[in-house]
Amino acid sequence: MAVTQDRLHPVVRAIVEQIAARPRYSSMTPAQARGVPVPLAAAPEAVESVIAQSITGPGGPLALRIYRPQNASGAALVYFHGGGWVIGSIDEADEPCRALANRGRCVVVSVDYRLAPEAKFPGPVEDAYAAVRWVADHAAELGIDAARVAVGGSSAGANLAAAAALVARDRGGPRVAFQLLTVPVTDLRYGAASHDEFATGFGLTRADMEWYAEHYIRTPADLDDPYASVLRADLRGMPPALVITAECDPLRDDGEAYAAKLREVGISATAKRYRGMFHGFMAFPNLLAEAAQAYDDAGAALRGALGGG
Repeated sequence: MAVTQDRLHPVVRAIVEQIAARPRYSSMTPAQARGVPVPLAAAPEAVESVIAQSITGPGGPLALRIYRPQNASGAALVYFHGGGWVIGSIDEADEPCRALANRGRCVVVSVDYRLAPEAKFPGPVEDAYAAVRWVADHAAELGIDAARVAVGGSSAGANLAAAAALVARDRGGPRVAFQLLTVPVTDLRYGAASHDEFATGFGLTRADMEWYAEHYIRTPADLDDPYASVLRADLRGMPPALVITAECDPLRDDGEAYAAKLREVGISATAKRYRGMFHGFMAFPNLLAEAAQAYDDAGAALRGALGGG
């Protein structure tokens, strides 16, 4: 059942209207979608250092960007950008990585994983796991504690973060200490009520999500693979989590269901819903108090889970 935009924060409504006026990704090729400019919503925060690093990934060189805050505690967050596995980049993740490094007091390692459809599932998952493995294996040179490594990301990046934690559990390591999942994709079947409730008119649409999944998966069977639809996995032995959701987001119910399923197997998991917000609200911390609060909440969760004070 469709709902009106009255539930949206007034500032969010204006942003969503601007998004609605643009051509939909679902009407484009992946190459065309990658060419759509992404507005910078805030001035990047200063950090002590930003270092580019290239590692050997499953499909060739894998670019990383390492953010170190001035008050780094010896913990790390391996971060995966959003974009439906098809678009997005390490450059577009610059602002959130800086904010999370400062608020979490941890080194943030941003990962430029391969995109679909050139690299379909499970290629990006293998990239994500390789990055987590590299960070743990190189903890000493990074100045971090290998036992204090978290994974995190936004949207499809949050999906990859959770999938990387699953792979790490299933392959016997490395240990992942925490999951920070913001507006995550957790079930590619898109059957939850929020997918119908917010199918159109709220920024991200159901058609967008179907377009992303169509480019990401190889066959319909992949929709049920736990490394693609992490909500379908056995979550025993997974790390604790903070799941950030937006009230007016098609992905809301699936994210909250993931946190609930973690709790069902005895894992500490908090789902925090931000009222009146849409899927991309955290890109606007300078315009939305809720977005700024979400970064503060994420930082506090990272410090609490990773021992950052």
